[in-house]
Amino acid sequence: MENYLNENFGEVKAKNSSEEALQRWRKLCWLVKNRKRRFRFTANLSKRFEAEAIRRSNQEKFRVAVLVSQAALQFIHGLNLSSEYTVPEEVKAAGFDVCADELGSIVEGRDVKKLKIHNGVEGIVSKLATSLNDGIPTSEQLLNKRREIYGINKFTESPVRGFWVFVWEALQDMTLMILGICAFVSLLVGIVMEGWPKGAHDGLGIVASILLVVFVTASSDYRQSLQFKDLDKEKKKITVQVTRNGIRQKISIYDLLPGDIVHLNIGDQVPADGLFLLGFSVLINESSLTGESEPVNVNSQNPFLLSGTKVQDGSCKMLVTTVGMRTQWGKLMATLSEGGDDETPLQVKLNGVATIIGKIGLFFAVVTFAVLVQGLFTRKLQQGSQWNWSGDDAMEILEFFAIAVTIVVVAVPEGLPLAVTLSLAFAMKKMMNDKALVRNLAACETMGSSTTICSDKTGTLTTNHMTVVKACICGKVKEVDDSEKTSVFCSEIPDSALRILLQSIFNNTGGEVVKNKDGRVELLGSPTETALLEFGLLLGGDFQAERQASKIVKVEPFNSVKKRMGVVLELHEGAFRVHSKGASEIILAACDKMLDSNGNVVPLDQASFSIIKNTIEQFANEALRTLCLAYMEIPCDFSAESPIPIKGYTCIGIVGIKDPVRPGVKESVAICRSAGITVRMVTGDNINTAKAIARECGILTDDGIAIEGPVFREKSEEELHEIIPKLQVMARSSPMDKHTLVKHLRTTFQDVVAVTGDGTNDAPALHEADIGLAMGIAGTEVAKESADVIILDDNFSTIVTVAKWGRSVYINIQKFVQFQLTVNVVALVVNFSSACLTGNAPLTAVQLLWVNMIMDTLGALALATEPPTDDLMKRSPVGRKGNFISNVMWRNILGQSLYQFLIIWYLQTRGKAVLQLDGPDSDLILNTLIFNSFVFCQVFNEISSREMEKINVFKGIMKNYVFVAVLSCTVLFQIIIIEFLGTFASTTPLTLGQWFVSIFLGFLGMPIAAALKMIPVGSS
Repeated sequence: MENYLNENFGEVKAKNSSEEALQRWRKLCWLVKNRKRRFRFTANLSKRFEAEAIRRSNQEKFRVAVLVSQAALQFIHGLNLSSEYTVPEEVKAAGFDVCADELGSIVEGRDVKKLKIHNGVEGIVSKLATSLNDGIPTSEQLLNKRREIYGINKFTESPVRGFWVFVWEALQDMTLMILGICAFVSLLVGIVMEGWPKGAHDGLGIVASILLVVFVTASSDYRQSLQFKDLDKEKKKITVQVTRNGIRQKISIYDLLPGDIVHLNIGDQVPADGLFLLGFSVLINESSLTGESEPVNVNSQNPFLLSGTKVQDGSCKMLVTTVGMRTQWGKLMATLSEGGDDETPLQVKLNGVATIIGKIGLFFAVVTFAVLVQGLFTRKLQQGSQWNWSGDDAMEILEFFAIAVTIVVVAVPEGLPLAVTLSLAFAMKKMMNDKALVRNLAACETMGSSTTICSDKTGTLTTNHMTVVKACICGKVKEVDDSEKTSVFCSEIPDSALRILLQSIFNNTGGEVVKNKDGRVELLGSPTETALLEFGLLLGGDFQAERQASKIVKVEPFNSVKKRMGVVLELHEGAFRVHSKGASEIILAACDKMLDSNGNVVPLDQASFSIIKNTIEQFANEALRTLCLAYMEIPCDFSAESPIPIKGYTCIGIVGIKDPVRPGVKESVAICRSAGITVRMVTGDNINTAKAIARECGILTDDGIAIEGPVFREKSEEELHEIIPKLQVMARSSPMDKHTLVKHLRTTFQDVVAVTGDGTNDAPALHEADIGLAMGIAGTEVAKESADVIILDDNFSTIVTVAKWGRSVYINIQKFVQFQLTVNVVALVVNFSSACLTGNAPLTAVQLLWVNMIMDTLGALALATEPPTDDLMKRSPVGRKGNFISNVMWRNILGQSLYQFLIIWYLQTRGKAVLQLDGPDSDLILNTLIFNSFVFCQVFNEISSREMEKINVFKGIMKNYVFVAVLSCTVLFQIIIIEFLGTFASTTPLTLGQWFVSIFLGFLGMPIAAALKMIPVGSS
């Protein structure tokens, strides 16, 4: 079976599956009872095609707009443009001078001419009643006016489906419809033949069973849909930095309004349509909207920023002009949201299993019906009444047909693929509480098979709470981990050097020092930047004074490829100065001068170079993150278009930043090792810092290899093949090094790889990995968009929790499949063999519907929602080539099925004699006993299925409230069916002795299951 599944249903991957693969498996699943339910949690391919068409039209539209705006620019200069625009009265009354449609047409159409008519960006700012420095006022009345005129930043979503929609969908099951028709005919014939109410019992029994199945199914599906809805809300929680009322603050993107001043940095998603105000080196990736991969330069000449695009480089301030459904992104997202998520590989495989078993069941159903009808004909021939057909005969044929249809109901395990989504929804909800947000359903199940985790260092293995604890300025090395030591250090530095140092810290930064709503000083920016700013403040610096003392001409933001950032300042005297900071070795290599102990600039000779290099190594060996600060005077003819120089700097000094290892990381790494998962550290930091932290975490062992990115890059394929299995630390790595490592692990070594990332440049590696894990706090929007799981607390221990949940999902679904296939096999064989050998079926349509519900909806609820145990992390990972239906499962299925079949067959053939049943009701009592024993076999088999290999199946059972509740309800309802619903379910009340026999025969399945677990089988 596994080979068949891999050949026909194995093309769908955990992510990035081709359109053909998604289409192919759908065509193979032709035997489906209820298409709406079976394919509910699969991708809507037609909606995706629609979204792609919108993208293509956007691409064409924007290409034309760019050409038109370029042509318009050449004519506009020097022309006197007259305004034809009239402000609508309601807009004027609200205190604005431009309407939403006009703003939309300017930005979306990149209409330079219209922008010029409105006096450029400054004109739009005043017409939106906002301020470049202070943003919009925040009084609720004014905000409401803005919302009324310009709308809110939300796109239209499909409405939440109510409970009755799920009832309606559950009713659209083809087999239940056929049974419904059978029930209707049975009612009519029964009432005509035997009158009301006696003749209606059979028909009403089937109707009641159908309604019970429908309502239980709908309740389960509705609950699941609510869980997915909650998770969708969490996925959409994105915040942006804005200035409102003169205060910098974080707000949700859904609260943005036209007139807001938004601060964008590298890796951010543009949250609404808008105009560029000021910034440096801004490159925008518009591929999500237009499909164009070439980034666009945005500046005062081309100020148009479109919602949904990504900041690839640089930083800027932006004026929001258009929000929500008025933007192209809003329209695209409304369509895309209906496209749904890709189906997971397990879902597809289980659709394959359901199809195979469905075909077998259909064959058995047809043969069973044929055998039963043929038995009736033979009987009538023997009686010589083949030409006399009564209503009773018609009812009997109808009963045979109902049994055949019910065999199909039981045989097509519609619940298998849906058990995956049930288990995933449950796991995702619980993982949310454990600080992991799953963006891609398949990641949850793939994480259970992971064999390698490539983790970042900063913020994941460490706390990301950084402080400067050591510094080497003007050749003096001092500890500066508190204000007292810093002030002593400050008094020892010459004034000229201190001025240069503070100018470097406060100007060459991606962070800011601002006052928050409470009037307190707040540091904004990455942890590295805030650590440096805090150091600058402790040295007695004033951020605002330093910023006003010079003018920033050009900024090159930090990125993980260059590992440096630079800024050009125009000083008051008209001279220019460049400040650079970044990875210590890289910046030091660009220096040829340094500041001596008196603050004078002296050449950087070999001896001084060695001293600084040794200081860097000393800091790194103490697990400190090292940064080098440098500056350089440049000629007065520098222009903003010129590149920032890369050599000829004067070294100001080195700072050592402490970032402590997170509590619990060492234990989590040890858990991974015992679970067969290799943890590798991939970091941009100095190799000595990386090795020190890796040893502290337990990642770097005595036989492990630590390598630098530039060295790794130069290795040949053969060398990589030798190195990678032992590679535990990669330092000074670029994003492409990470990508190369992941690719080799996946393709050459067939590992299932999980990768963490937080920066924009990590997106290729996150995309390439089997599971991309983005950081929720430090991660950029670009990284989060490429990731499958977002680690909300940036903690490595949470990644281990995700792996545990992934394994739990995989094992739970295996347990459920084992349980369901056992019921399938027994129900099929019993009814088929009985029909063939005795001419009647022991289990009626109503009874089979109840059994179907036990194994389908209730079984999935009980077994697919087992919480994970610590034992899960003591077994080896499944990896890429593990069989889903393992030999262990086949052993349990076949052994348990054989036991159940023998018990029921023995009761059918010898039951009357053994139990001393005689009298007119003996057949009814026996059939009731068979039905009761069969149900209790399933109840105890459900308990046995909690563990596939361990004998103790009761461990932790009371902690799983869902399991206990489902089992209790099953037993309670079984008692009601037998004792009180006999007329509808074709049963009769049993004596205490008969109840004991039924329960004992069911219970006997547990020691049988325990004995089966002792039979050794191969693992594959």
